[in-house]
Amino acid sequence: MATFVLLLELTALISPHRLHVRTPRTPHRCATARAVAVADSLLEIQREAEAIGLAGAELVAAKLGADVMKTKASRGDLLTEVDVAVQEIIEQRVRAKFPDHGFLGEETVAAGPKASADALRAALDASESEYLWIVDPIDGTTNFVQGLPLVGISIGVARRTAAGWELAVGCIVDPFSKLGRPEVFSAVAGGGATADGAPISVGDETLADAVVCTGFGPSEASLRPMVRGISAVGAKARTVRMLGSAAIMLAWVACGRLSAYFEADLNAWDMAAGVLLVREAGGVVTGLDGARWEVATRTLIASNAPAHAELQATLADAKVTGLDDV
Repeated sequence: MATFVLLLELTALISPHRLHVRTPRTPHRCATARAVAVADSLLEIQREAEAIGLAGAELVAAKLGADVMKTKASRGDLLTEVDVAVQEIIEQRVRAKFPDHGFLGEETVAAGPKASADALRAALDASESEYLWIVDPIDGTTNFVQGLPLVGISIGVARRTAAGWELAVGCIVDPFSKLGRPEVFSAVAGGGATADGAPISVGDETLADAVVCTGFGPSEASLRPMVRGISAVGAKARTVRMLGSAAIMLAWVACGRLSAYFEADLNAWDMAAGVLLVREAGGVVTGLDGARWEVATRTLIASNAPAHAELQATLADAKVTGLDDV
C-alpha cells in the first residue's frame, strides 16, 4: 500500500502542471489558425490583384492616346472609354473571384472631392465584407489622352480589423515601363514590397539631395497650396517634379527612383495601393499635418525616412496643410 501511495505522489510531482509544461490553449490555437488563414487570404488577393492589373494594362497599352469622352470636375479631370472598360475588367474579375468583397472604383463615383469622400465613407460604412477593393483604373488620364506613357493602374485592398480599416494589399501596374513591358509593383501588409517579384526599398537621401514630386491641383483651392509647396520645397530639395500620376509617383518613391511625394488633396483610389507600397518598402506616409495616414485621409506626404520630417516642416511653414479657402 505504501508503495502505491508513493507512486501516486511521484506521478503528481512529475505531472505537466507541476513541471509548468504549457499545453497550448484552444483560443491560442484558434488565434494562430486565424492568422494563418488571413495571411493565406492576403496572398491570394495579392496574386489576383497582380493578374487583374496586368489584364487591364494590356488594354491600356493598346489604347494610348484615346479620345476624351467628357470632362468631370474640371477641365483637367478627364474620362475616356478606356477608363470605364478597365474598371469593368477589374470589377468583373473581383466579383467573380471574391463575390463577398466590397468594391469602390473611381468611374462609378460622381466627380469632385466631396463626392469621392462621401463615396468612400459610404463604402466603408456599408460594406459587410472583411475586404474593400479601392481602384483607379487609369491614374494619369490626362497623360493617357495626350499620348504620354506615364500612367498607372492602382488597386488597393483594405481590410476591416478590430482597430478599423487598414491597408492590406496594394498593386500598381505601369503599362509603359522602361522595361518595354508592364512593371508590377506589389505589397501585402507585413510582407514587404516588390517590383516584378524582386524586393524594393525607399532611398536614404536627405531633403537636400531629394527628388521630390507633387501634383497639379485641379481646382484653385488645391492649386494654390501646391504652388506654395513647390516654391518652399524647391528652395531646399535637389529638384521638384510633376509626373501626372499619383500611383506612379508613389510606386517610384517605394523603389527609390523618387525621394518623396506630397499632395494637398487626393482621392482614396489614387493613394491606397501606393501608400502600402511605400510603407512596406520602409518609407513613411503621413498627412500634411504629420498625422498617420488613414484610409479616409485626403492629404499626403510619402517619403523615405531621412527626408520626411524636414519636408513636412517645410510644407507646414509654407501653410501647405490641405485645400485653401477660396
